[in-house]
Amino acid sequence: MANQIAMFCQTNPNGARHTADVADHINKYWDPRMRRQLVDVVAADAADDIHPLVRAAISAIRLPVELS
Repeated sequence: MANQIAMFCQTNPNGARHTADVADHINKYWDPRMRRQLVDVVAADAADDIHPLVRAAISAIRLPVELS
């Protein structure tokens, strides 16, 4: 799903901030558990098919606050 968001942002003529748009969409609409899973998969290099815009956006994706 993240790859689809990246491909849309890449081809959208109004999407001047492609990487920021990917992170913004994921932060707004994805459940925190989904964001955590995506970040973990990219960090572990567990998927070869992650779109470059998704990889570039990872640092801007908000993670859930861990409660102790």
